[in-house]
Amino acid sequence: MSSSLKARITSVGHFLPDDKLTNADLERLVETNDEWIRTRTGITERRVLKDPDKGTSYMAERAAREAIEKAGVDPTEIDAILVATVTPDYMFPATACLVQKRLGCTNAFGYDILAACSGFVYALSTGAMMIESGRYKKVLVIGADKMSSIIDYTDRATCIIFGDGAGAVLLEGTEDGTGVQDFIQRCDGDEDELLCMRGGGSKNPASHATVEEKMHFIRQDGKTVFKKATEAMADISMEIMEKNTLDSGDVAWLVPHQANQRIIDATARRMGLGTDKVMSNIAFYGNTTAATIPLCLYDWQDKLNRGDNLILSAFGGGFTAGALYLKW
Repeated sequence: MSSSLKARITSVGHFLPDDKLTNADLERLVETNDEWIRTRTGITERRVLKDPDKGTSYMAERAAREAIEKAGVDPTEIDAILVATVTPDYMFPATACLVQKRLGCTNAFGYDILAACSGFVYALSTGAMMIESGRYKKVLVIGADKMSSIIDYTDRATCIIFGDGAGAVLLEGTEDGTGVQDFIQRCDGDEDELLCMRGGGSKNPASHATVEEKMHFIRQDGKTVFKKATEAMADISMEIMEKNTLDSGDVAWLVPHQANQRIIDATARRMGLGTDKVMSNIAFYGNTTAATIPLCLYDWQDKLNRGDNLILSAFGGGFTAGALYLKW
C-alpha cells in the first residue's frame, strides 16, 4: 500500500421525495407558525416520502444509483456499501444489504452505521480507511433517513425540524493529494434520554404499552441538545483546523450538518468564516439526519474546485460528533 493513497469523492448522487411539508402545512397540524419556525430553525419546508411501501432503502438506492451512473461505474465494480441511517427498513437485515441487491452490486458487502446526525461523517471516514488500506477500490457511502417514519406530528418540538432524503458518494483511491485528509470523531454517551427513540430495541421491545406511550417516536430536550450541538460542532471544527494548521483563509467551504441555522451560523463564526463559505440548504429540506451533508455536497458540487479545502462537521444523538477534512 502506498502511504500517499487517499480516498477521493469521484461522484455524488441524491434523492429527495417530491412531496413537500411546508411551515403552513404544520400550522394546521400543531400550535406553531411560519415565523416561529423560520426564526428558530431557519426551515421553510421539508420533503416527506409519503408512500407507505417505500422505506429508507428506496431513497438510498436512488441516490447511490445516480452516483454510480454519473461515475460511469458498473455496479459489479463496487466493493463495499456503507449506509448511515437511524431509520433502517428493518432492525435486520441491514439497509446496505437491500441496497446492494437492488443495485446489482454482486461483488460488494455492506453494513449500516448508526451514529444519528453524525452518521455520514462516521461512514465517510470508515470508507476512506477501507480505500487507504488498499484492499478496496470503490466504496459507496450513503446517508439516508426517512425521518417522517419516526416523527410524532402532534409534537411541535420535533415535527417542525425533520425531513426525508438521501445522499451518496462514491469513494475511489487517488495519490494526487486530494481526498480525505484527516478526521476527528467523538462520543459522549447520553444516558438521560435527551435525544432518543426509546421504543423498538431490546430494552423496550414493541408492545401495546410502547405504542400507547409513543415510545417509537423521536424525543428530545431541545434546549439542552441545542446547547450541546452548538458547542460540539464549533469545537470539533476548530480542532480539526488547528490539527491541520488551517486558518479561515485556507478553508473554501464549511459543510455542516443541517440541524439548525443558528448552530450552523455559530460554527461558522467560531471558524472565522463568512456566510459565503458555508453550505446551507436547511430552509428547503429541514434536518434529514444522515443525509444532510451529502445533500449539501450534491447541491454545491458545481461550485467546488479541485484542491478546495472542505471541513465537514456534525453532531448527533448518542451523543456523537465528527469533523472531517476533505480536499476536493
